[in-house]
Amino acid sequence: MLLSRATLAQLPGTVTRHGRAVDAIRTGIVHFGPGAFHRAHQAAYVDRLLDSDPRWGIAAVSLRSGGTTDALKAQDGLYTLAVIDRAPGMQIIAAHSDAIGPGEGARLRKLLASPEVRIATSTVTEKGYCLAGDGSLDFAHPDIVHDRARPAEPTSVIGWIVAGLGDRRAAGLPPFAMLCCDNMSGNGAKLRAACIALAREQDAGLADWIAGEVAFPDSMVDSITPASDAAFLAKVQAALGVEDRAAVQRESFTQWVLQRFDLPDGPDFASVGVTVTNDVRGYEQAKLRILNGAHSTLAYVGLARGHETVFEAMSDSALEAMVSRLVHEDIAASLKPIEGFDKAAYADAVLDRFRNPEIRHLLSQIAWDGSQKLPYRLLDTTREALDAGRGVARLAVPVAAWIAFVRRKAEAGEAITDPLADLLAAAATGADPVTAMLAVKPVFGARLASDARFGAAVREAFQHFAQGDVTPLLSR
Repeated sequence: MLLSRATLAQLPGTVTRHGRAVDAIRTGIVHFGPGAFHRAHQAAYVDRLLDSDPRWGIAAVSLRSGGTTDALKAQDGLYTLAVIDRAPGMQIIAAHSDAIGPGEGARLRKLLASPEVRIATSTVTEKGYCLAGDGSLDFAHPDIVHDRARPAEPTSVIGWIVAGLGDRRAAGLPPFAMLCCDNMSGNGAKLRAACIALAREQDAGLADWIAGEVAFPDSMVDSITPASDAAFLAKVQAALGVEDRAAVQRESFTQWVLQRFDLPDGPDFASVGVTVTNDVRGYEQAKLRILNGAHSTLAYVGLARGHETVFEAMSDSALEAMVSRLVHEDIAASLKPIEGFDKAAYADAVLDRFRNPEIRHLLSQIAWDGSQKLPYRLLDTTREALDAGRGVARLAVPVAAWIAFVRRKAEAGEAITDPLADLLAAAATGADPVTAMLAVKPVFGARLASDARFGAAVREAFQHFAQGDVTPLLSR
């Protein structure tokens, strides 16, 4: 027996559910990519919004695979959201008023042209937008080649957005606002440019209309959402007494930062906890430096200490204390003030998330692609600290730990997951690994490679890792 409107009354009292009339919900949002993150994140915000404003039901659209949309159809759009943390809980999400799967293009086209639909959103991962390496639309991408040749039968998300907007313009309707909810810096601006570029291939007037009339606000989203594996789904079924094929799980922390945009009589996202701001970039930088910078530090130093997961690393009191000082005294100090944002409170919240015993986040995975991650997570902060005359002894520790990590992997003949793997392995196993690694320009650039203070700090910290004596570094 499946979770559905008919079986709601059978659920145990420990499962939270809304008492509102599901039939009163109308479809005001079309969402592309109803994967686990969307269902655990944006849909949960909208679910709360529907308590006071039933206009914003979500039509879940999947262009590639019908598994999720089929499950939502079978369950009347209902599914379980399990919060996994120190105080776990389960609730029924009823934000989806419709579901459209592959092969239902005519129905999707009609829905995008509906006057009631005011917003479209997307979580299709960065590769789903068919962008080139510089962030512009990749006209050589097979989906874009198809959509240029057959614009009335789009394949890509970009193609569908342009087709939907084109239909609204032809009908004299105002456009829907387009909210990208994938973690790309400047995601709204990139999506806007891609849609205008494709539209211009079809109709210059449509391209100009999109450029002048359609809102593409930037956004930032955050919440750890583990996969819904068989063990999790079985646990949900045992708790509910019915099967739920669309159940999702996430940590209790959730964040949605949205650029302020103009939509007359639009949804009051701020009332359900969405941060509406003119400075999404500031929030992105805070997340990148505080959360991701701390993550990389825990990964490389934690692995050197013999730990396997983020929770284990945070259970190492000396390491936890060092990372806390790094976050508060070094990283947060590099951030410019953001209106309405409390850096210290956010840093504390991030560190508390790392202490969640229910999230098994492997340090070995966080350690992947260090050459791509460190420049943004830690090295930008380091440059600013040097320019401001602040010390960099603590900031040098994760850099030295990364060099030692690469050296250990290379000497053991283990694969290094990094686009620069061969170059890094050669540098880290030489006679002077610190000098050789700092000379890797794609990572450190000329500024850090030539800075004597930084080089000395990394070299001194590296000696501790090379000698297996990391403990003194953790008192910094």
